[in-house]
Amino acid sequence: MAMRIRQSGVFVYTPSAMAIFSSIIFGVLRWKARHGLRDEESRAATSKSVAACKTPATADEAFAERARARRTGVRGETYAYWYLRRLGYVFVARNWSTSVMKGEIDMVGYDGETLAFVEVRTRTLRDELTALPELSVTLGKQQMLVRTAKLFMHERRVKAGPVRFDVVAIDNEIGRAPEVRLHKDAFSPEV
Repeated sequence: MAMRIRQSGVFVYTPSAMAIFSSIIFGVLRWKARHGLRDEESRAATSKSVAACKTPATADEAFAERARARRTGVRGETYAYWYLRRLGYVFVARNWSTSVMKGEIDMVGYDGETLAFVEVRTRTLRDELTALPELSVTLGKQQMLVRTAKLFMHERRVKAGPVRFDVVAIDNEIGRAPEVRLHKDAFSPEV
């Protein structure tokens, strides 16, 4: 099995080579995230805030907490990206938004012939947060994703074909590797 083929001085990578590459990158990410998706500074701050069990007292503390949550979300999206690449998804856009209306699609890619719009939800598990991250994709969020997906298809002139909305849920528990759940066809575009 050839992983690369030389054609007129250019190396062309076969799909199997991309799958191997994606598996290697995801393996490195999984090893790096074996103690959770947050950095050391965020881990220390989270353990202090969990021990104190209080809400942020100042605007600066609230801003810092939102920034930590945003960094965790970005790490979760990166983790989900390589997880899905390892499963064979081919992505054409990440964090796509439009200036026409409010809304963003985390990832857009093909799973075989199907165009998949992927929403990633990452939640750091703590005693006071027990809900599953995939449950945060409410009806309002689903409607916004469908509208944004229609705009994406119109702007990119995507031909009619099978379309699906997937949700990737990541449970991030401090000190443990993240747990990923992929919900293919999580909701219908007719919401």
